Amino acid sequence: MKFSTIRRTLITAVCGAGLLAMGLPQAQAQSKTVLRISTPAVPDDWHAKMWTVFKESLDKSAPGEFDVQINLNASLFKQGTEPAAMARGNLELSAISAFDIAKLVPEFSIFTAGYIIQDPQHQQKVFNGAIGDELFKMVAEKMDVTVLSTIYLGTRQINLRETRNVKTPADLKGVKLRMPGTKEWLFLGEALGATATPLAFGEVYMGLKTGTIDGQDNPLPTVRAAKFYEVTKELVLTSHLVDGIFLSIANKSWNAMSAAQKQKVKAAAQAAAQYNNENRLKEEAQIVDFFKQQGLQVVTPDVAAFRKSVQQTYMNSDYAKVWPKGLLERINSTR
Repeated sequence: MKFSTIRRTLITAVCGAGLLAMGLPQAQAQSKTVLRISTPAVPDDWHAKMWTVFKESLDKSAPGEFDVQINLNASLFKQGTEPAAMARGNLELSAISAFDIAKLVPEFSIFTAGYIIQDPQHQQKVFNGAIGDELFKMVAEKMDVTVLSTIYLGTRQINLRETRNVKTPADLKGVKLRMPGTKEWLFLGEALGATATPLAFGEVYMGLKTGTIDGQDNPLPTVRAAKFYEVTKELVLTSHLVDGIFLSIANKSWNAMSAAQKQKVKAAAQAAAQYNNENRLKEEAQIVDFFKQQGLQVVTPDVAAFRKSVQQTYMNSDYAKVWPKGLLERINSTR
């Protein structure tokens, strides 16, 4: 073989090896399973921080297997549009609300009603047991998403501009209670014994200040963040709605995973839920002292009386007609 031929052969081999090496990281990146996350949560919210826990957990248990992309502030999809995007295969992961689920799975509407879930611990027991298994199967079949874990969103309480020493629903008679402006929320306000009044969230502070409304309901961290304590005098710890969202993955992505990958993804989702739930509960436990320091009167009413009255109101309504027979009793008896 001539020297020139040997030289050309060596150069070709070296260049080929170099190109192969250059292409290796790209090939490795392409081999990762992309998991895009869309959430309306702001960076400081526990519901935003939990996604970092999800990513870190998955990176640790399955190094190099997943490319987790977190999109906060509804920058990828608007709040409420995530389920449709997941069903179409345009989004892999999100946390969806009971209200979103109920639109396509009417049986799930029971969890949009007052006093169905009693407290955060009850919430986890219901959704991590047989009831959760049955309903999440319906969600998978009707929405093309798989629920991986249940996230505690917060417990809604009543905040009044004047003290009334509320003990039972009768004590809220005539109170103009601001509620979000959908029929489901307004029904809940009326069921609590108040006069439900629709008002945009951005108008609540001025509404309380001027007396356009007499009160509002929200989880306590929201009350602090929106500074409603500046224009109110009483907190009534009715705990009328223990709210949750559900960390979910598109079936298209879920079904494409191996059994081992599914196990790791579910473990990461459960780690994220635990992180959120623990921190949210800790914040809520401490926040009552803050309101007392601001001069608000904090009262705990007869919650059992509220629960009985509200549940009876729902049972006599059209809402309960789509609830599976015996489901309410099963939820109430879950311990």
